[in-house]
Amino acid sequence: MQRSPGKILAWLGAFLLCAVTAPVSAQEIPSQEFRALVREALNEPHEFRDQYDAEVWLKDMSMRLAKRAPHVSERDRFEILRLVHREAQLANLNPHVVLALIEVESNFDHYALSSAGARGLMQVMPFWVDEIGQESDNLFDMETNIRYGCTILSLYLKKERQNLTHALARYNGSRGKVWYPNRVFRALNHRWAP
Repeated sequence: MQRSPGKILAWLGAFLLCAVTAPVSAQEIPSQEFRALVREALNEPHEFRDQYDAEVWLKDMSMRLAKRAPHVSERDRFEILRLVHREAQLANLNPHVVLALIEVESNFDHYALSSAGARGLMQVMPFWVDEIGQESDNLFDMETNIRYGCTILSLYLKKERQNLTHALARYNGSRGKVWYPNRVFRALNHRWAP
């Protein structure tokens, strides 16, 4: 059966239109739970511009996070990503940098505890509760921890005149050295950059 050039072009045009407008991860249809969580995120201030933006970013980052940290459930992945996006925006940070920092600090374990006493996803030291929080704040709570971590990184960025390398070194307590910022940049470039 021979097809006319007009039909072939029409079919090709429709295919390209679908490919261009499809979400990044069109292979996997989002679950009902995922769609409900996206709708919930759209109702929160400082979240996403629209549903398409939310679905594309959350789905893409969720797939990346699942590969990097398979121990994190779908619900927790979504919650981490939603909180990172919101808190990074509020602190004027790039959410991809925050994801890279979390990977280096805790590999997305919100119960991580370092030998120095740093806690949670962003490995926040307990003294920060006295500095910027309230005595009742729980640094193992994902929302609290991500808010603290983003606030701290933002403070260091201001102190370092927006020099991310220096701010990351301060965040880690390795001021003047580049080994830690380089680890974060490596994670950013290999897994989290858009």
